[in-house]
Amino acid sequence: MALQVSGQVKRVQNDPGYDYKWIHFGFMVGLNTMDFGFKRPALGPADILFADVSRPNPGFQVSIVSDLRLGNRLSLRFLPGITFGSRSLYFYEVSGDTASILISQQTVESNFLDFPLLLKYKSRRVNNYRPYLIGGLNMRYDMAARKDYDADGPFVRLEPLDFYAEFGFGIDFFLQYFKFSPELKVSVGFRDVLVHDPAGGGNDKYAKSINKLNSYVVMLCFYFE
Repeated sequence: MALQVSGQVKRVQNDPGYDYKWIHFGFMVGLNTMDFGFKRPALGPADILFADVSRPNPGFQVSIVSDLRLGNRLSLRFLPGITFGSRSLYFYEVSGDTASILISQQTVESNFLDFPLLLKYKSRRVNNYRPYLIGGLNMRYDMAARKDYDADGPFVRLEPLDFYAEFGFGIDFFLQYFKFSPELKVSVGFRDVLVHDPAGGGNDKYAKSINKLNSYVVMLCFYFE
């Protein structure tokens, strides 16, 4: 026996010809939090530190939206923009087989130029909403990456260029005058972004406490198209 629920009742669609536009534009604003993935040397020697990200720091991003229709369910999206964020690196002194004493903290700021190229797979439109999946690649250039060590820090530097895989999901809401889309997305960096040339002056232990450093970004985006 089929039961009819309110979501299945047909309603007047806002801008019913929207899905048939071969190209459209818009903008995005959003929030993010950044993280690092570490590959560390084995604990043991007294001169090895333990590096970690202790807490997430909020950031934000803005982008321009260009959407090219490839079919009824698929579109190609180019979203150039800029992302601001930071991560707090904490370095702990190793005592035996554990890391317990905090000896230093470094805030790593990142101002990314974003150049993502993503595929958007859309479900069938139901009245004035439509879920979707999104995924693709993003090239990011960090304008805040430091080229030289300062006298009193930082002791860890990042490479400016990285490539990311991005995937997420969202819902299109067709309003009277525009389309609004909240989206949750994860971005995973491919490259080791750590500059392995250590700082001088006896501070090389900071870079040596990390074998490999990968970047991660979690984003909550709001699109207006």
